[in-house]
Amino acid sequence: MYMRKIIIFVTLLVSTQIATAQEPRFGVPATQADIDKRFWSVFPDGEFLPEGEGNVAEGRELFEYNCNICHNFPDENDPNKNAIGKLFGGHETRGTANVDRTIGSYWPYPTTVFNYIRRAMPLIAPMSLTNSEYYSLTAYLLHENGIIAEDDVVNRDTLPKVEMPNRDGFVNAYPEVPEKYRTKP
Repeated sequence: MYMRKIIIFVTLLVSTQIATAQEPRFGVPATQADIDKRFWSVFPDGEFLPEGEGNVAEGRELFEYNCNICHNFPDENDPNKNAIGKLFGGHETRGTANVDRTIGSYWPYPTTVFNYIRRAMPLIAPMSLTNSEYYSLTAYLLHENGIIAEDDVVNRDTLPKVEMPNRDGFVNAYPEVPEKYRTKP
């Protein structure tokens, strides 16, 4: 009788363990909206840029609140902030061996500026701003680097048309891209 109770107890214990092992234990299944929110890739030609638009004035305010703790304003020169990432200036170093890797002197596409800051900034809370706020920050950074005018509006249609000063500064390692891998024109 005693042995029978032990067998029944062990059978129940094992069967519940097997049943619970079949259930996922990591939150809830992702919805399509969750997946879409986390699809971050934006191509250099602007494919997959999200809806929204921004301007320089709003970007200046957002920069002061979200970015200035780590990055200098254009008229500041804190060496500690420069070590983190210099964003402005450096135009005179383009084409030299010691190029300053700023937005105006190094980056070849404005869409990669948007893509990077949307993925990685603000440092303590990436992807915490709206798409329009990221467009505004991009507009501010481009304006302060002398690339767009102060009254320009940046959105999914206008951003890919912005011509960066270093757009021809990189060598394409794969000049002939097969048709099936080409992005839309």
